[in-house]
Amino acid sequence: MSLRFFDDRRLASDLYAAAIQNTGPEQVGAGISRVLAPIVAHDALSLVGTDPATGPGLGSFSFWHQYDPALVGELVMHRHLGGDPRPAIPTLLRTPAVVVGAGTDGSPVPDPRVREILTAHGASSELRLLLQDRRGVWGALGLLRCEGAAPFGQDDAQRATRLVPALLAALRRYATAGPLCPEVPPLSAGVITVGPDHRIKAVSPQARLWLDQWSAHAIPSWVPGAFFVSLSLVARAEARREGGAMPLVCAPPAASGRWTTCQGQVLDEAATGDVALVVQGATWDLVLPSLCAWYGITPRERDVVTQLRTGASVKQIARRLDLSAYTVNDHLKAVFRKTGADGREELGAALTR
Repeated sequence: MSLRFFDDRRLASDLYAAAIQNTGPEQVGAGISRVLAPIVAHDALSLVGTDPATGPGLGSFSFWHQYDPALVGELVMHRHLGGDPRPAIPTLLRTPAVVVGAGTDGSPVPDPRVREILTAHGASSELRLLLQDRRGVWGALGLLRCEGAAPFGQDDAQRATRLVPALLAALRRYATAGPLCPEVPPLSAGVITVGPDHRIKAVSPQARLWLDQWSAHAIPSWVPGAFFVSLSLVARAEARREGGAMPLVCAPPAASGRWTTCQGQVLDEAATGDVALVVQGATWDLVLPSLCAWYGITPRERDVVTQLRTGASVKQIARRLDLSAYTVNDHLKAVFRKTGADGREELGAALTR
């Protein structure tokens, strides 16, 4: 099949419309799949949104259709422990679309274990597409074909790469739609513990409340478990790496009801014991970089927003940043326009609830 051309704006609009369906998670994933199927045929789909401010390793929100949770679990474990080439971000940046499980001519890829995992779950190949632009990595698309279907080939990879602009636009619109500060009751921080066997050991009552809230946002019931295990694996790897940092994931209100953060921290120096994952509402320092990334807030506008935290007046901000009061007001107006905030109070509330 030859490379197909289409209207990026129309495709992005159709993808967004499918993502915001007020239906169950499988129906939402199926809707996204139907939009993309005429362009790249597939049997299962995953669409993951990531945050350039916190890195491409973990997703902030996701949509799924027909992916076997057991398959996802095995791929997650292999990705972090078995040498799956997927984390090789520099390679993927040069080649946004890659086929795993089978080469474009049907021959095995360099990692035969991926092929074994796919085959064990009735799949012939998987096409993975990194969603990136000059500002960073915003997500990834995964498409799966069942055993018996022709593996993905070079033509499929070319057409998938052509999807990037529309998918980026849809993810950004999804992440920034809806109210900046949703009217939902605040929740206390919750803790999930993952053991050395990479299984969830305990979930605090507060964390269960978070999970209940997420279930109302088109998140399949098995996804949080896979996410927590993946986050714990990243936390272990970072703890063992010189100069490593605790991994942080920020999710926008559209995905989880409010700006939400999840951090992973090992509980022993060797990083071989339990990992604690803390889920909590937004705090200014943790969420501001993510909010600025999703809403396209410039570095200078971010400087002005940061000063709001101190309760400074426009004149005080102008003096501190060596700007005119008119320029400060212009920056604030731009931030309010981009975020939809009614004023500094609503913006501050979104970052501190």
